[in-house]
Amino acid sequence: MRDALKNLSDRTEQFVHTLKDELVKSALLALHAARPGYVSKSQKQTPLQSHHHHHQGQTGQSGDQNQSPVQGLPGHSPASPVTESPVVCNNVEASEVETGSLKHQDSIPHHKEYDEEEWDREWANVAKSLNCVIAMVDKLQEGDNSNQEPTPELHLADVITSHNPGDWKEQLCPLVSRLKECVLEVVEKAKRAMTFVLLQEAACSTPQGFLLQQRRDVVFSQALAALICGFVMKLYSGLQDKDFLRQLHLVGLVAQFESLLSTYSEEIGMLEDMEVGISDLQNVVFKVTEAKTDELSELQPSVWGRRDHFTVEVPLPQVIFQTLPEEVKEGKPLRVFPLLFNVGINEQQTIAERFGDISLQERINQKNFEMLETYYKILSEQVPLECLPCFQTQTDIKELLETLGQNVVSKKRKNVEILWIAGTICRRLNGIRFTSCKSAKDRTSMSVTLEQCTLLRDEHQLSKDFFVRALGCMRSRLTQGDTGQWEDLEAGATTENKPASRHFYPIALLLVSSHLLVVWLILSLVFLLAKYQ
Repeated sequence: MRDALKNLSDRTEQFVHTLKDELVKSALLALHAARPGYVSKSQKQTPLQSHHHHHQGQTGQSGDQNQSPVQGLPGHSPASPVTESPVVCNNVEASEVETGSLKHQDSIPHHKEYDEEEWDREWANVAKSLNCVIAMVDKLQEGDNSNQEPTPELHLADVITSHNPGDWKEQLCPLVSRLKECVLEVVEKAKRAMTFVLLQEAACSTPQGFLLQQRRDVVFSQALAALICGFVMKLYSGLQDKDFLRQLHLVGLVAQFESLLSTYSEEIGMLEDMEVGISDLQNVVFKVTEAKTDELSELQPSVWGRRDHFTVEVPLPQVIFQTLPEEVKEGKPLRVFPLLFNVGINEQQTIAERFGDISLQERINQKNFEMLETYYKILSEQVPLECLPCFQTQTDIKELLETLGQNVVSKKRKNVEILWIAGTICRRLNGIRFTSCKSAKDRTSMSVTLEQCTLLRDEHQLSKDFFVRALGCMRSRLTQGDTGQWEDLEAGATTENKPASRHFYPIALLLVSSHLLVVWLILSLVFLLAKYQ
């Protein structure tokens, strides 16, 4: 019984210190002030008087004092006295004025019309009820010691059962029930007051919530369009691959988004939007259906559902649909695992790494690496690894995952190995990939063309001697048969008689050394002055 009493006292003390707070008291004032017919006394006073009473309420030095509810607990010192003078919680009042939750300045008045001591009496009742329980346990223990001195070997249960249980139960149960009632009264009052304040805050933040939801919907619609396009292309290319179809309906399809955004300036917001939009793709499932006809209009995917669950129907021609596995034909939902890996590679990322913060990029890469590991674990349990596509580079996927994990946690600047390894793993897992940057022009085109040439070299026997030449051809901005014009995509203008092959790779090499860069800048300036003089 002593152990139970100690636990009860500790829990009651924790309860008191949690709810006996100025925040709850101010919430009670706000709830009372919002009721119809309330007239604040502060409206009848001059501004000077209001200021005087406000200062007096902040100090809390006047008025009578009541004992704290925890006073009288065994082994605890009395808490700070509770004043009956008006007390104003400045933080709550200021926040409510800022958010506009209460339209009038006097909605939380400095003087109350209702009984100010009511809240303190609630806590006094809790303290008195607990003290009565403590006193009754002491009385029972004294009576037990006078009647029988228990030996140390006896347990608490033996001591209790050695006496008539009806005596102490009949004396203790009403006191404990009274304590429960007092606590419930306090909880109900605090709950009503805090709910009122929270509803006011929610009402004020509703417009911002609508704008945020609209922004999220816009970002998600673009991510969904890209995912549907990639899924349909992958589905049509793998219709004859029974292993891929088995993986598709047993596990799902991994979709890796490769981002080249920097964690500096406005691109931080783009990356944050992209992270949320791609994460929302987890709520999307695909269903393959049979098209009514082979018309192109009947083969268009359709989307239906709600924000927390979208279903994309992909109709296929009747002849192709009949060759699918039974699980797919029955309309089993096909899941997708969207992943995002970001490595900034432009000059703004250099500034971010030296003088800024790249924690957003590190967090995104670490989180999505763990998701990729989860997908591989599920895939290993459901589908034999022999069903995965074979490549000439027979590096084990598990080894690639370990290498990717090491690169994710490393502090190497502009670690493009993360993108290379993640892309390799995605291709080995029969996934689909997307590459993007800010405008999908320079950084994206450089990444995609380099990846294409690498695939030609590693998987399609492109000679290493022709690698640079093939890369230059892919990156050429000339259109076939039009050698008189050269389109500058950055400037958005077309100029005459520009050289057919204009590469800026020497500039990248000059950036390695600051001395060479200064020399190059001086020579460029001299060249421009001579040209336009």
